Amino acid sequence: MTDARVVERSGAESKPAKRSAEELRALAESGAAELGWNASAGEVIGWVARNFSVEAAAVACSMADAVLPALVADQLPGVDVLFLDTGYHFPETYQTRNEIAENLRVTIVDVTPQQTVAEQDAAEGKDLFSRDPGRCCALRKVEPLHRSLAGYELWFTGVRRDEAPTRTNTPLVVWDEKNGLVKVNPVAAWSFDQLMQYSEDNILPVNPLLAQGFPSIGCAPCTRPVAPGEDPRAGRWSGTDKTECGLHV
Repeated sequence: MTDARVVERSGAESKPAKRSAEELRALAESGAAELGWNASAGEVIGWVARNFSVEAAAVACSMADAVLPALVADQLPGVDVLFLDTGYHFPETYQTRNEIAENLRVTIVDVTPQQTVAEQDAAEGKDLFSRDPGRCCALRKVEPLHRSLAGYELWFTGVRRDEAPTRTNTPLVVWDEKNGLVKVNPVAAWSFDQLMQYSEDNILPVNPLLAQGFPSIGCAPCTRPVAPGEDPRAGRWSGTDKTECGLHV
């Protein structure tokens, strides 16, 4: 690792005892009622800071940009930022991860699958992503994140309503039944242009691929640039009927 604030975890770390699912679900419901549909990102994160410790919260980040980690770190400095290190990322994505670790008040946590790419190839056959992308995402993203989130009470995501039809009804705060914790989407109402403007105004790290026609960045074998006017997520799993990796459905 290149920075002292980058750590690697293959499973849930030992943390202080979590509140019960009933308590956390009630908190999610009260937060959703208090914040409504259009609260600002700062208001959403402020609600989290009043109700959760920094140790109880995590930020999921694809390393497309640093907006969400920066916003959260303003009110929860030192927060864990989870990076799903699938083994298939673009070099630019790792570069952005390192820049975020070096420049923001966060701890980058590399969350790794149980198998390396070579071990998965041996068990499942080479290039599973091309034959069964759903299973590949399940093994390299969904299961590792689920395992890692077990140590937290709340996670932040950068999901935005303008990204895809499947995301237009994204709430600011919701109970995540699948993972058993509160899920918070502070920038749900932001546009891509707002995201880029905030990055520019605050001199934040940005993945160079965003300027090369990649508005949505995933694993290199399953991501292509999109044409002007095309759906921002059209470059993900192009040529298949897959639209989500499974993390947010």
